[in-house]
Amino acid sequence: MARSALTEMNIYHAGIVTANEDIFNGNMTTDVISLANYGGAVFVIVKGAGGTGTAVITVESCDDTTPTTSTAVAFNYAACTSGNTWGSITAATSSGFTTTAGANQAYAIEIRADELSGSDKYVRMVATESANDPVDGAGLVILVDPKYPADPPREAIT
Repeated sequence: MARSALTEMNIYHAGIVTANEDIFNGNMTTDVISLANYGGAVFVIVKGAGGTGTAVITVESCDDTTPTTSTAVAFNYAACTSGNTWGSITAATSSGFTTTAGANQAYAIEIRADELSGSDKYVRMVATESANDPVDGAGLVILVDPKYPADPPREAIT
């Protein structure tokens, strides 16, 4: 039997939702994720209700799980801000991008392990609230391209 896509991905909740009623409150930050056994990560943010709240999304390369040092890095993302129409994959600088005001949206943020800073093996996503208005939503992390596929997938949060 062929492996399914679900066994090829390692999906984490990653503790990124501070409160489902206001996901950007307190500048939501994911757990620090190890990419030592993966080729990359895709952070997914889904916004439900809340038409005016926004956040600046950045990705940080981290030297360890604390992190002792974190460095904002460039990454790619795609946004779905209307129906089921995804925009083009867009390159973001280390300054990140600002989400669009509006409800019923999704964002996929991708970082490859070889795009981390120097010898870093860890990564996290940060959403810094820029328009303070509650946004219902959720988020998760999908780890991709496992170096050593396993069932269950290898742990990435230490």
